[in-house]
Amino acid sequence: MDILHWWRQGDAVTQATAVLLLAMSVASWVVILWKLRAMRHASVDVQRCTAAFWQAPSLELARQRLQSFDRQALVLPLVVAAHSIANGRWTSAAAPSLAGAGSLQQQLTRVLRDALHGVLGQLQFGQVLLATVGSTAPFVGLLGTVWGIYHALTAIAGAGQITIDRVSGPVGEALVMTAAGLAVAIPAVLAYNVFGRLIGRVEADLEGFALDLRELLVDTAARGGDAAAGADQQRGGI
Repeated sequence: MDILHWWRQGDAVTQATAVLLLAMSVASWVVILWKLRAMRHASVDVQRCTAAFWQAPSLELARQRLQSFDRQALVLPLVVAAHSIANGRWTSAAAPSLAGAGSLQQQLTRVLRDALHGVLGQLQFGQVLLATVGSTAPFVGLLGTVWGIYHALTAIAGAGQITIDRVSGPVGEALVMTAAGLAVAIPAVLAYNVFGRLIGRVEADLEGFALDLRELLVDTAARGGDAAAGADQQRGGI
């Protein structure tokens, strides 16, 4: 079947449906190729960044090291948020408001949660488009098929003579739209499921890192407070 012949035989609705399926296919494949690269970098960078963080002697040096490892900016926002709390800059700036109220653990939970939501939003980018293409492309193709069959049968009925040869050709051409819709939807659905699984793994690693980071800073602050209290007691005894 000649594509140009099929295009010329179709009306505006058939052509618009074909253009829509083509646009959906191009958009989904662009997202698929982009996310393949992004998820490959994310899986490697999160492991490298967490290892580099725990090997650093201090929080400031860890933040500096992550700038060269974290290509997707997935772990660095968590460290920057925690570093702002540890240095007291965020707390002092937000002291007049409710954002600066609460214990150190509450403030860390708040800023780490906000940073984690931003990172997860970056990881989820494109998933909505893949889900939309995967769920709607078959119906768009079916619409083109139904309209094509209706258009073909109307033209055949107007000719006055109906034979199997006159019916099979136009109906077969109309069924191509259903096949096109499935061809667009299947890669999008497969990519959505695969990327969802990979995103879930990276999300679990980031949530675990955020929890460990919060516990580390809370424990460090508690030990620093105990040491200061001991020093005050010693000076008072003297």
